[in-house]
Amino acid sequence: MQKYEKSDIATLPSKYGNFTIRAYKDGCQEHLIIMSKNFFELEVPYVRIHSECLTGDAFGSLKCDCGNQLSTGLKLIQKEGGLLIYHRQEGRNIGLVNKINAYKLQDKGLDTIEANLALGFKEDERDYSVVSEIFKDLELRKIKLITNNPDKIEYIKSLQVEIVQIVPLITVVNEYNKNYLDVKKESMGHYL
Repeated sequence: MQKYEKSDIATLPSKYGNFTIRAYKDGCQEHLIIMSKNFFELEVPYVRIHSECLTGDAFGSLKCDCGNQLSTGLKLIQKEGGLLIYHRQEGRNIGLVNKINAYKLQDKGLDTIEANLALGFKEDERDYSVVSEIFKDLELRKIKLITNNPDKIEYIKSLQVEIVQIVPLITVVNEYNKNYLDVKKESMGHYL
């Protein structure tokens, strides 16, 4: 059984509103949870598991919809109450160096799945076990899940957590992310 560490809960004022924050560590990866101030008072909170994307989240990359999903998710959680898990597994857990190498292959015409496979990875290498620990720690039993990803839905169901509502995050399509979003929809079954 994996040993997880967790930090204290601290305040996080942000441009999206005032939140509280806690970090969890599994091995060498550290993940964050960002909670609305009223999180512990909610019977059925909104929950988003946001997979890390440094290029989209921090630098505003137009090659994906990650940054837009992060900001939309935080705005919704601030307004409605809930939790965002910032799942630190960059590039579907192939790491930043390999993600940039996958970008180069995409520049040559491969899609995101083909690029991962060409680098010797599965189409998605993410491991959600820390999410299970976070759900146990926070005693989550019923949630409104903010996602487009059917794999995340199935994972949450496997935890015996009731999904009261699935809230898709639809973002803007542009010339740089159209192929990426098409692959997510057609090959990975995302709700777009």
